[in-house]
This record gives sequence, C-alpha cells and structure tokens, in this order.
Amino acid sequence: MSNKRLIVALDTNNLSKAKEIVSHLNPELCMVKVGLELFISQREKILEYLTSENFEIFLDLKLHDIPNTVKKSIEGISALPISMITIHTSGGRDMMKAAMEAVSGKEIKVFGVTTLTSLNDIDTNEIFKRNASDHVRKMLDLAELSGIDGVVCSPHELELVKKRGSLLSITPGIRLKSLNDDQKRFMTPKEAKNLGADYLVIGRPITAAKNISQALDEIFHSIL
Repeated sequence: MSNKRLIVALDTNNLSKAKEIVSHLNPELCMVKVGLELFISQREKILEYLTSENFEIFLDLKLHDIPNTVKKSIEGISALPISMITIHTSGGRDMMKAAMEAVSGKEIKVFGVTTLTSLNDIDTNEIFKRNASDHVRKMLDLAELSGIDGVVCSPHELELVKKRGSLLSITPGIRLKSLNDDQKRFMTPKEAKNLGADYLVIGRPITAAKNISQALDEIFHSIL
C-alpha cells in the first residue's frame, strides 16, 4: 500500500482530458482517483493506461447495495489494478463485511464513505434526521464493527476518526480557498494534514490549475 498522501481526482469522463491531466502529474508524488463518471465511460482502458504510467489507483465507485451484490461486484473488479475502493457505510455492517470478504487475500483496501462532502448540516438533518457530525459518529461505529480499512470523511470530521485509532482516513473537500462549488465542507491541505488525514483527495485546485505540475508540487511540499 502506498505511503503517498496526495490523491489527485480525475473528475472527467473524457479519456483524452484524463490523459492530458495525468501527463502533468508525478507518480512519485501522488496517486490518482478514478470516479464513477470516468470508470463508466472508460472502464479498464483508463486503469490500464494509469498503470502503464506507474500510478496507483483509488477506484471511487461508492458501492451501495445488498451485501451479496456488493460482494460480487467487488470480486468482479478486484482483478483490476487498483489499490483502494469505496463503499457507502450507510449500506450497513453486513454489506461492509461482505466487501471485506471480497478483497480477502488481495492488496486492496476498502474505505467507507461516511457523509458526502457536498452535504451540510441542513442536508443531513433533512436526510438522516441528525447533523453531519452525529451521522459520521454513527457511521464510524458501523465501520469499526465491520472491520473495513478506513473511511472517507470531510476534514471537519477528522478528529472523530482519529479518536477511533483503527481507521484510516481519506479526506476530500480539500481546497486552497473557496471556489463557490459543490463542496460545502472544505479545508486547506495543511489544515487537514495537521488534523491527521492519512490521504487527501484534491481535484480542481490541481487539475484546473494553469500549471498542473506546479500546483501538485506546491501542495505536496505544503504538507511535508
């Protein structure tokens, strides 16, 4: 498993665009995230390309279904060159255990999404009848009981994760400044690192930069 802290999000469904971004990245400094839109449009093609460029891959599909379906789905993709995969913790303890069974004997870590970083307290109260922090606490309980490797959480819930000790953390919602976009709960790379984030997912601050390689290098050195 990589000790690289940075994960660059390839948030596009266009193979040429993804390759253009990757051409400016350094596999010694970062991993890359392949999300649902890119995986659905390009499937194995993008994974094979990234592997040929020596990048480790975080496959962020956020699987959420009955336990057997999730298990079979992960078994079906576990032969692909990936290091990490995501599920939703709200799928429940049995679903998370099934995901871990699917990767047994393989070098793939399973991370559970606690609460999407696009949701704030108003949203979580509307959906789950509790604020974001309370919902994350409950999802962390389930994650620990199920034995998954770690969780995906907002930087604002990192302290809750660190108190658990046994769970790794992947933290999206990383911004150098507010971009007035769909990330409602964000933090700077330095702030998230100081709170104990194991992995930082960064998309637009790097991929939309005028100089992608420079942006990656600056962020990498800001969290050393």
